Amino acid sequence: MLSGHHLETLIAVVEEESFGAAASRLRITQSAVSQRIRALEQQVGHVVVTREGPCRPTAQGEVLLGLARGVASLEADALGRLAGGARSAVLDVGVNADSLATWFRDVIAAVAALPDGPLLRLVVDDEHHTADLLRAGSVLAAITTDPEPVQGCAVEYLGTMRYLPVCTPAYAARWRIAGRWRWREMPVVQFDLRKDELQNKVLHRRGIKEAPPMHRIPSSEAFTHAVRAGLGWGSLPEADLGDALDRGALIRLTDDTVDVKLYWQSWRLHTRATERLADAIHAAAAVHLR
Repeated sequence: MLSGHHLETLIAVVEEESFGAAASRLRITQSAVSQRIRALEQQVGHVVVTREGPCRPTAQGEVLLGLARGVASLEADALGRLAGGARSAVLDVGVNADSLATWFRDVIAAVAALPDGPLLRLVVDDEHHTADLLRAGSVLAAITTDPEPVQGCAVEYLGTMRYLPVCTPAYAARWRIAGRWRWREMPVVQFDLRKDELQNKVLHRRGIKEAPPMHRIPSSEAFTHAVRAGLGWGSLPEADLGDALDRGALIRLTDDTVDVKLYWQSWRLHTRATERLADAIHAAAAVHLR
């Protein structure tokens, strides 16, 4: 059986990115950290963390990291129950930026209202890549677009997040000539130049393969502000528009929508903390997602 101390040390080394920082966190010597990691590696027959530069888990270490986080969550849940809820579980959760900026706020409020709720540690990534955080053992659960369960995880459909391509009237006056948009020339706002597919889908539907001029704004709130300020056009979450379309502050470029199906994937832990979080997520999704 793998040692709980060894798994705890693996988490500390990966999160602190060095043996010395992990030693300070665990309040043991750096030599003790090295001994625990070596003992773990000898037991599983693989190197589990890199030694040069920031410590990173190897492929085998990622498998153990997921196990270690699951064990830590189960332990916190058991001790919390024994102590009458005195110890809060730590839940590492992957979430996409747009969800975090919109409907996931209700989840945070629900967790805050719990007298003995879990400690949330959110990891933000594109919704198409959050499942990779599960595979890497970086999180115990994630909001993702991947309907196929990661090994060891359960998956549940949450709903659809709808996006509308919009711009300001002033932007439209500049870039729409005789009722036709100058798609190849007019600047677009992108969240991430490598991962952002929302604007690309709108362009590809119009046969635009080459990249138009792009602004990179890697923040959901700042992205929305940039579009509302007229910096470029962009696809905004329907929930983020408010009455901007009715007031004429924003206009739609097309009748197109970009629909993103979201799923909740989590390790099969069945702890009180994970169940409460899942309940809060499903409740918020039922209100805000299609």
